[in-house]
Amino acid sequence: MPYVTAADGAQIYYKDWGQGRPVVLSHGWPLNSDSWEAQQLFLATHGFRAVAHDRRGHGRSTQTWHGNEMNTYADDLATLIDTLDLRDVTLVGFSTGGGEVARYIGRHGTGRIAQLVLVSAVPPFMLRTDDNPGGVPVEVFDAIRAGSLADRSQLYRDLADGPFFGDNRPGAHVSQGVRDAFWLQGLQAGHRNAYESVAAFSATDFRTDLDAVDVPALVIHGDDDQVVPFEVGGKASAARIKNATLKVYPGAPHGITDTHRDQLGADLLEFLNS
Repeated sequence: MPYVTAADGAQIYYKDWGQGRPVVLSHGWPLNSDSWEAQQLFLATHGFRAVAHDRRGHGRSTQTWHGNEMNTYADDLATLIDTLDLRDVTLVGFSTGGGEVARYIGRHGTGRIAQLVLVSAVPPFMLRTDDNPGGVPVEVFDAIRAGSLADRSQLYRDLADGPFFGDNRPGAHVSQGVRDAFWLQGLQAGHRNAYESVAAFSATDFRTDLDAVDVPALVIHGDDDQVVPFEVGGKASAARIKNATLKVYPGAPHGITDTHRDQLGADLLEFLNS
């Protein structure tokens, strides 16, 4: 299997499909690159080189004890892009991956980057603080951490069966297969890695990273996202990034890479070809 080696020796697994201008896909918590397989296959069959990696501690990458925070995630992403010598890249980040690609731009600039896409993404800043009063209360994330310590498998079941895909909404139906894939990928992550990543996605302030975006940006977010509320995520990011385009999916949940895969694929393709 293909890996690149991070600065501390961690092995970062990646999948490299298709040929053409590169698109790099960064996944959500607690998932791995398999969660992008619908979009990766779609883009690779439409003339693009689609690359997706497993964040350290997730999927097939090394379960490091340290480095479970955004600066290291972004530096690992830079290692992947530099090692493959990717240029004119479109970065696409879903949920926690949106934070990773934003921090990449904040730390490494846009010398290799042509476009940015944020999908149901955690930037600009999820946690409620004195200077971010509209954020999500820390008790929400404390409950996730407590659930992870008490019964991680059931936590992932509960997330997949409820808020992640919106299957707790009247009339919703998300297949058992989609929900099982979430659970399976979640349990492939290291316990400590996934636990510490809760702080990485919730308590990292990406506002200055978004201020550094100087390439065309597309922000996609469902307005019924129960994980990263639209007002906290997509709406706020689109307002912060200079000249960003915002696409709102009415009634859509957090996990639109599965629930709205056709619409998402079409919007990605339109943006890539713009």
